[in-house]
Amino acid sequence: MTSVLDLAPVVPVVVVDDPSDAVPLARALVAGGLPAIEVTLRTPAAPAAIRAIADAVPDAVVGAGTVITPEQVTDAVAAGAGFLVSPGWTDVLLDAMRASGVPYLPGVSTTSEVVALLERGVREMKFFPAEAAGGTAYLKSLAGPLPQARFCPTGGIGPGNAPEYLSLPNVGCVGGTWMLPADAIAARDWIRVEKLAREAAGLRNGSGAQV
Repeated sequence: MTSVLDLAPVVPVVVVDDPSDAVPLARALVAGGLPAIEVTLRTPAAPAAIRAIADAVPDAVVGAGTVITPEQVTDAVAAGAGFLVSPGWTDVLLDAMRASGVPYLPGVSTTSEVVALLERGVREMKFFPAEAAGGTAYLKSLAGPLPQARFCPTGGIGPGNAPEYLSLPNVGCVGGTWMLPADAIAARDWIRVEKLAREAAGLRNGSGAQV
């Protein structure tokens, strides 16, 4: 199975307030070249949105983000989540994600957390909050002593700095929301979302492209 980190250079981080928006939103992102979609569990609509995308958009790989409890792991997978993302991790949460049977990206922001996950056989992680936790300079410093760890940085990343992250050898993709502007979602302007998704999908490791 292809790693979540290798599906596309950008994973859209989606907050869904209205479940009826989930399918057209996902279709716009997939059409723009961003098949991995992280629906955060920050709203009551999230499980229904995950279920709708999983059922109606076969080309999407929909996952659940902001997973912080074992109960959320169970509910997200039952709704159809194909991967799990957490902002941080504990032993209890890690055990639940591992037992879920789907890929998962535990969140880290320190070297000690990365080493602890490597001890447990986890090599793919979310780096969060990326900019606040040290950004590209921090990730560069980890690549030397811990080359086996790969990251999806999220938090404070946009089209201006995403290429710098994507040029790093230990970054597989980045997470962000810039292709989902609030006014476009409110207006259900899926054409604009698709356009922004296509620009984000054009980012490649080492390209230095700006959008």
